[in-house]
Amino acid sequence: MKNIILTIASLYGMIAVILGAFGAHAFKKLISAEKLASFEVGVRYQMYHAIVLLAVGMYFQFNTGIEKSAAWFLIAGTFIFSVSIYFLSFAEYWNVNLKFLGPITPLGGLFMIIGWALLAWIFIKGK
Repeated sequence: MKNIILTIASLYGMIAVILGAFGAHAFKKLISAEKLASFEVGVRYQMYHAIVLLAVGMYFQFNTGIEKSAAWFLIAGTFIFSVSIYFLSFAEYWNVNLKFLGPITPLGGLFMIIGWALLAWIFIKGK
């Protein structure tokens, strides 16, 4: 489990750097400033959570269900939140209707919040 979390964290970080670079350069020519700002929020949250997942992966042994759940909620939430923002940012450029993703983004945010709450619970209980 530890290696899975650390691998996902590393991939999230790598992808955030790649997408951030494209956002700062190539995507400026493709999407509006407003869409680019949204895209950058997705990148920022993905990077924040990549760093957190690295810390979680190094700190926890994943012997308990709550440790595993915290990690999986952070992983799923980050994916759902950021990827839905990426797609919504490009929907107009691709000329596709992806408005159904609008309600999906907050679900990703909720999963991230649950992951953080579980981390807080672990630390409150003294691990």
